Amino acid sequence: MTQIRTLLIGTVLTAFAATVAVAQTAQPAQPAAGLNGQAQIAVQGANAAPAAPAAQGVTPAPLAAPGSTDPLVQKRDADAKANAEYRASKKASKAELKAQEKAAKSQYKEQVSGAKINQKADKQAANNEMKIDMQGQAGEQTDGADVKH
Repeated sequence: MTQIRTLLIGTVLTAFAATVAVAQTAQPAQPAAGLNGQAQIAVQGANAAPAAPAAQGVTPAPLAAPGSTDPLVQKRDADAKANAEYRASKKASKAELKAQEKAAKSQYKEQVSGAKINQKADKQAANNEMKIDMQGQAGEQTDGADVKH
């Protein structure tokens, strides 16, 4: 029993020592508040590892590559592409619809103006015909004095 307890305590201490050693050699994920990139390198001290790109003023590249195998990333990219295609298609359709409406409106205006011209001509013809009829009736009335009103 004592040997098992000693063995377990030794294993725990070894694991704890390994964890502490890894924690001391690992770089911090984010710089401390108020420290710039130069101060962060000085705080890391004897670490020979190069500084992170963000500490050097370079913006890091996106974590997911274009050919990512993550299904959620692929879905997001596919959705973004589909949305962009939909917007472009919608914009083109809207422009085409406006062009069709403009053409239809100009055709309608042309037909209305033609109808107005025809209506004027019809009125003028009706007026001329009525004037001729009235003149003919006036001539008949002077010939026949016995017409009563």
